[in-house]
Amino acid sequence: MDVRQFRHFAAVAETLHFGRAAERLRMTQPPLSQSILALEKELGAPLFVRTKRNVRLTPLGEQWLPQVQAALAALDALPGAARRMRDGRSGFLALSFVSTADYSVLPSLVRRYSQAYPEVEIRLFEATSDVQLPALVEGERHAGIVIPPTDQPLPPALAYRRLLREPLVAAVPSAWIDEGRIGSDAVLSAEELLASPLILFPKHVAPAFHDLVTGHYRALGGDARIAQEAIQMQTIISLVSSGLGIALVPASLRNLARTGVTYVPLAGTAPELETGLAWRKGEISPTLANFLKLTEPG
Repeated sequence: MDVRQFRHFAAVAETLHFGRAAERLRMTQPPLSQSILALEKELGAPLFVRTKRNVRLTPLGEQWLPQVQAALAALDALPGAARRMRDGRSGFLALSFVSTADYSVLPSLVRRYSQAYPEVEIRLFEATSDVQLPALVEGERHAGIVIPPTDQPLPPALAYRRLLREPLVAAVPSAWIDEGRIGSDAVLSAEELLASPLILFPKHVAPAFHDLVTGHYRALGGDARIAQEAIQMQTIISLVSSGLGIALVPASLRNLARTGVTYVPLAGTAPELETGLAWRKGEISPTLANFLKLTEPG
């Protein structure tokens, strides 16, 4: 039993005429009849009732025909599907991202990519950079939006492209401003920053971000007084709203509006956070190749 026999059966079943089916298949009628007989012998049951005047399907033939037609349609679609996958117009893209990217580069990239390649399934995975990098090295994701480490280079197996640099701002409890604990000026002074308890990512989870924030405190002549740690930016903002302390966050996090939280610029030169795209070097999937084109500068 092979695909050729399936096509023979479908042609006869759809025309209910061996002669017309043979014409459609561009073959003569005798080998078509022999093919159908061989198929029926292999199935152990007739597919057609033949008389001198007409041909009709048996109950088995009627029930089997839709399945054969579906199988042939799927088979005929395979070359086109392969071409779409080859060109990165279908398939899937596995993309991981740090939580801060959800309020900066991620929405725009996903929107532009999905508009350009609507047949591609985008699989998103939120994870901290320390989790993403080993997964990218092992090929578990196509690419990841990460905060690159500052104390060591990226793994040599990975390529990297900067996507964004943005200043940090202070997320402060709105009640502190109302109570006068923090001045109502347009910026947060160095004195107010140093005097306020801080909510921050743990160093082992986000070493680059942790070092950026604590380094800014040291540059101001003090040390960060860490009151609470959390591994999700949304959690950090929730803790700020509860009044446990302030947080230094990327400026794009202003897009995360939260009752009880006010975003205030830092006095002086604010530290800048870099966010970029990392992916494994070497063979690149077509969907990733198109995604990389989308992120090229300019």
